Amino acid sequence: MTIVTIAPPQRLRGTIEVPGDKSISHRAVLFNSLADGEADITHFLPGADCRSTIACMRALGVTINHDGDSVHVIGRGLHGLQEPADILDCGNSGTTLRLLTGILAGQEGMFAVLTGDASLRSRPQKRIVAPLRALGAVLDGRKGGELAPLGVRGARLHGGAYELPIASAQVKSALLLAALAGTGPLTLTGRTDGRDHTERMLAAMGVDIVTEGVTVRLTPTTHPGIPKSLSLHVPGDPSSAAFWWVAAAIHPDAELTTVGVCLNPSRTGALEALRMMGADLTISNERMAGSEPVGDVTVRSSRLRGIEIGGSIIPRLIDEIPVLAIAAACATGDTLVRDAQELRAKETDRIATVAHGLDAMRVTVEPTGDGMGITGGRLRGATLASHEDHRLAMAWAIAGLVASNETIITGAEAVDVSYPGFWETLKQIGGDA
Repeated sequence: MTIVTIAPPQRLRGTIEVPGDKSISHRAVLFNSLADGEADITHFLPGADCRSTIACMRALGVTINHDGDSVHVIGRGLHGLQEPADILDCGNSGTTLRLLTGILAGQEGMFAVLTGDASLRSRPQKRIVAPLRALGAVLDGRKGGELAPLGVRGARLHGGAYELPIASAQVKSALLLAALAGTGPLTLTGRTDGRDHTERMLAAMGVDIVTEGVTVRLTPTTHPGIPKSLSLHVPGDPSSAAFWWVAAAIHPDAELTTVGVCLNPSRTGALEALRMMGADLTISNERMAGSEPVGDVTVRSSRLRGIEIGGSIIPRLIDEIPVLAIAAACATGDTLVRDAQELRAKETDRIATVAHGLDAMRVTVEPTGDGMGITGGRLRGATLASHEDHRLAMAWAIAGLVASNETIITGAEAVDVSYPGFWETLKQIGGDA
């Protein structure tokens, strides 16, 4: 176990290129594996979760060359994956397990078993199993498919209509990927307001997918070469950049710029929340990188105020709530987070673990069923556990930058899941870690 001690620095300054977006990195490998042709992916996130995706696709017969943040994929076509000789280990990656289950559900005649570490095996999978079964998928697992390991017998899936009850990009993507090889169109309605990287990337690869309001419709292709290979430069991950945005906003002497960050509207909730809290931030050099908008974000020391965070903004900042809770703890007044029950199904129960950590730092916090109430004040250093959750480890590091004395983080190696260079970057901008 790695232990890191954070001492509050006098100032924070720097220009930071955050790692490639985790969601896009996963999809670039998965989708290009189903394409006819070769693709080069640059600025790929080499974190543990994305390496799990590469390992699983290799086990399915895909040739993938991976060197640092560069990946070369030789696709096998929509129906060209090989049956794996062993269980597919998704590690800690819910994205790998859920999207790959969707892909394999439509690989007629194939059998595969997907599992992961203890954390992943405890996370709910009925959310993908039930709708995939409605399309004709043959799935099983622990507790009838509620938990991994999941067994998948590839079948010829049919289309249809499905109303999503929760805003989950993983669920939405699993269904769309299953429908790629189906016999008829799939129409999704309901809570389709999760991240739309799948829709954007599949459209760029020639797939017939259309979004109109809350309706997403995918028509399976019969054309050879579809999906077509797509080389891309992965934009910076806004979920990683958010740690530096909050660090700059809460520190009394700070100015930090994150460059080339994905500004997809489904991912900018944290920026909107910080603006509502009064953060001094500017966005510059806005441009398109492939199918995704990107830009540079600069944040300076700010006087934050408490706000209410809930409703339609939640899917657009769900992964940033742990670090936004640190911003709330440093703000004037009260902050209420609601409608975020999805936090209880992450790597940890992030409502419980965030509340426990803030309480240890002497912050007044009241967890609720779907969020928490936080009263801003002065953070005190404490010994805090990551609980093997990468976003918790980084959130505690940001809190330590303004705490009244040293903050000790146990299980600090958890950051490698999404941000392998986090501790080095923290040192470079002035944090003493």
